Amino acid sequence: MRRLIDGSPREYHQQMPFQNYAGAACVGYIIGGKVKFGSAGDRTRRRTIRGGIACLTVLAAGGAYLWYDSATSVADKGARATGRPAVPVTVAVAERRDVPIYLTGLGSVQALLSIDIQARVDGELQQVMFTEGQHVKKGDLLAKIDPRPFQATLDQAKAKRAQDAAALIAAEKDLTRAKTLSLKSFETQQNVDLQQAKVDQLKASIAADEAAMESAQTQLDYATIVAPSDGRVGIRRVDPGNIVHASDTRPITSLVLMQPCAVLFVLPATNLTAVRQALKRGPVEVTAFDENGRTALSTGQLLLIDNAIDQATANIHLKAIFSNDDDILWAGEFVNARILVDTRHDVLTIPTTSIQSGPQGVFTWVVTANNMAEPRTIEVGPATDDVTIVTAGIVEGDRVVVAGHYKLQSKAPVIASLIQPSPSPRSSR
Repeated sequence: MRRLIDGSPREYHQQMPFQNYAGAACVGYIIGGKVKFGSAGDRTRRRTIRGGIACLTVLAAGGAYLWYDSATSVADKGARATGRPAVPVTVAVAERRDVPIYLTGLGSVQALLSIDIQARVDGELQQVMFTEGQHVKKGDLLAKIDPRPFQATLDQAKAKRAQDAAALIAAEKDLTRAKTLSLKSFETQQNVDLQQAKVDQLKASIAADEAAMESAQTQLDYATIVAPSDGRVGIRRVDPGNIVHASDTRPITSLVLMQPCAVLFVLPATNLTAVRQALKRGPVEVTAFDENGRTALSTGQLLLIDNAIDQATANIHLKAIFSNDDDILWAGEFVNARILVDTRHDVLTIPTTSIQSGPQGVFTWVVTANNMAEPRTIEVGPATDDVTIVTAGIVEGDRVVVAGHYKLQSKAPVIASLIQPSPSPRSSR
């Protein structure tokens, strides 16, 4: 009930819209605080009002639930950020030791001698007396070319020498008679001189015959091919029955001497001073590793440094000699030559896997006494195998992280497990 301006009470009629379940508008009137509808469909309108009130109630409850869930999630995230779980990591202890300093360069194995076995005369290759891959000694018979033409030439040279030798004997006798007659004035001096010239000419012919004999003998010797050195022969490239020539570019086979053998390898020119200093101190050890750098094949000594730096590549060429008694190195094989240039004594080292790079430079994760991770900037020196020399940033006994870096943050709690101690303890000076 409301009062009008004049204060007389009257029933106040207010038109009010409602929403039914189907979404259609219905109109009712509030009279005296009660809802009344028109005369048509009163019962249906009441059901519509009740359904709308139920929908509003459900929506309000859902909104309250979503708000509560969101607030709870934010609270949980904040709680997790405040109490971070410990990160499992693997650590190693910084320790002092003697560290050998190596330089490694790519190289190839070369035979100490590499010889192409070729024909030195023309003729038919009659026999091959070697087995492919066979070890031979110097002077062993390898092949034979038809010797008959060269034997005939030698025989002709010998016959010519015998003929000239007989003529010389007759000329010398004539010269003796001419000199005797000349003393008795029965022969002129001119004839004596002519006879002397004939003797000298025949002597020269004999000398030429002897040279021809030596040449023919050499050609005959070339028909028999022997090993010029110890070594291993390779694949036979010419079969018996073929005609070979001294001008052939294809050899009959090849021979290499691999005991000892050499390794030629390169290093950056910046290492020249270190290598030269190592040579001044004494013999420099060189180890040949396989192409993958994992298996040590043989150990030798550095023989020399090439006399000039290759300006095109800024590299120096080096040669090492290996006894190769076990015949493990093979001619033409690619190897990694590792040269020992120095040994650093009693230096601080950490595993190379613990070293990281970041915007601030090189650093490592250090586990503090209360098991918190802490990044620490370090200065490093040469690295050998799986350890690196550290010159500043950590001290002996510090625990450094070698596995599990990617989960770490500064001041993060960690669960540290220590790896097995290094098999190389600190060495005395």
